[in-house]
Amino acid sequence: MKQFMAMLKKNENEHPPPTKLLNLAGQLCQELQSSSPSLEKLVEAVMECKNKRYFLTNIHVVRACVSIHIHKGQHDAACRLLEYCKAEEKEELVQLWHEIHYRRAMEKHQTNVLTPLQKFRCRKRNPPPISLCPEGLKNRNYSEEVRQHLYRFAAEVTANPDKKQREGLARDMNLQPTQVYNWFANYRRRQKS
Repeated sequence: MKQFMAMLKKNENEHPPPTKLLNLAGQLCQELQSSSPSLEKLVEAVMECKNKRYFLTNIHVVRACVSIHIHKGQHDAACRLLEYCKAEEKEELVQLWHEIHYRRAMEKHQTNVLTPLQKFRCRKRNPPPISLCPEGLKNRNYSEEVRQHLYRFAAEVTANPDKKQREGLARDMNLQPTQVYNWFANYRRRQKS
């Protein structure tokens, strides 16, 4: 840790900092426990240095910074850090994004656990920014045309199609039979409530 701090001080005006220093930061972040005072000092030093953007290309450094921000209750700072960082591991960054919002929801509801439904709602309310999902979020909804076709079938033919009917609908609309099955099961559930 002392070696890292000395190297950081010595190279604070280097753009980019030496690879050895960047690797050491990642290694230390990986080894130190998430709530240890040493990690807090390391994160503080990284966040205050002029060339922190280079350190934020390492997923271990990003994870450590986010965990310290969460630990301190600085959720907005953790979100900004994720939006700004240049780490390649986008899926892991999205998971960290969700984790921040789960923590925020747990604090709001004064609980230590969220139900799957609460997590789902949390993800819906707080979608990750484009910088984390350049290809956009996966849309699980069917096109208007497909939905209209399914609704029409449910209203005019049956809301409980048999296997042959489901397979025919799936073929017509380029879906899997299980997708059609689930759509109708959800449709019937919605009709009851």
